[in-house]
Amino acid sequence: MSVETFPPISVGLMGTGEYTTGITPSGQSKSDKKIGVVGVTMFDLRRRGKVSDIVMAGTNGGKFPEIKQHFQKNIGDVYKGLDLSFKGFPEGNLRNAEAYKEALRALPKGSAVIIFTPDSTHFPIASEALNLGHHVLVTKPATQKLEDHQKLIELAEEKGLVCFVEHHKRFDPAYNDARARAQKLGDFNFYSSYMSQPKMQLETFKSWAGIDSDISYYLNSHHIDIHCWMVEGRYKPVKVTASATTGIATSMGCDPKTEDTITLLVDWENVETPSQRGTAVYTASWAAPLKAGVHSEQRFHYMAAKGEVRVDQAHRGYSIVEDDIGKLDYNPFYVKYSPDENGYFDGQKGYGYVSLEKFIDAAQRVTAGKAKASDFDGKRLPTIKATVLTTAIIHAGRVSLDEKRSVGLVEEGGKLKLV
Repeated sequence: MSVETFPPISVGLMGTGEYTTGITPSGQSKSDKKIGVVGVTMFDLRRRGKVSDIVMAGTNGGKFPEIKQHFQKNIGDVYKGLDLSFKGFPEGNLRNAEAYKEALRALPKGSAVIIFTPDSTHFPIASEALNLGHHVLVTKPATQKLEDHQKLIELAEEKGLVCFVEHHKRFDPAYNDARARAQKLGDFNFYSSYMSQPKMQLETFKSWAGIDSDISYYLNSHHIDIHCWMVEGRYKPVKVTASATTGIATSMGCDPKTEDTITLLVDWENVETPSQRGTAVYTASWAAPLKAGVHSEQRFHYMAAKGEVRVDQAHRGYSIVEDDIGKLDYNPFYVKYSPDENGYFDGQKGYGYVSLEKFIDAAQRVTAGKAKASDFDGKRLPTIKATVLTTAIIHAGRVSLDEKRSVGLVEEGGKLKLV
């Protein structure tokens, strides 16, 4: 049986930060993403014939020589057969916060645009890309405001373009399997999740933490999406109450408004039987202690009428001890950086890679005229349409913190609204 293939697609990478390149304001990342995820994945997809030209947009053209040197040393010299070429915007030594506009116009119509930029920029960049006829993959949160998320749904539908949100935890084998098993456990009753990163990450995020966004947008979005996915079509959120802690981030020089840890308490209601209710508690922190053995704590507990599911994805039974560092728990299922036996990149099965490849595959099919963008809805993929509840909950949480009140979620004229 032959495998259907499509012409390689041009790709635009919006953002030159840690997740795309492995570079942070202080140099190479010290996290588990030392060579980034998006860049190396696109280079490997080009080797595999799925990606053609690559453009990259940041705000400081002076960073590109460092990025290219970093790519060559840590990717080109490590893996065989990778073409690391890309065109950077802004060109030269210029600084331009809107260089993405020039980069998007340098791409042929029907290209695939991947957005990993500060949260407040997601909506304008995604809108610009869709209006120019490009498919879009935007990192979580898709937008900070519910109404902006809804505008992206409408724009993608109007243009007939693929628009996904990069909720890679959907492709984590344990989370994916847990979601499937939860469907057999009856009515939802209780959900609790926790996700964190060590306080050293505040150095990476200091330029926008507490100013452009918060830790709930950044990390709670993962587990909220998983929970929304687990109860999809059966339950709806009706009230959000948020609470936050402060003190650690500000002591490290972050903006005075920066919260350390944010918890959202959410009331859920059965769609068919409103008297049947569930409760969810989502907590996210970027003030976790250093040397805890993991970069990111990530776990959840889902309880239903006929059973429960518990997942701890920080500790996967794989740990390494080094004399000068101590014990570290590793997550090779997310991204694998060791080469294969022939010296090629070998991370194709990591769920960080799979998430990106699913988008490229969908964009290729639509651009080639072999599928419609709407074909990907209802297939357990994180389309812009399938992820609207996540944005609604996180946005409501922000309003709850700012206005010191609970926030309701209601549907009017077929659209969700905060009240």
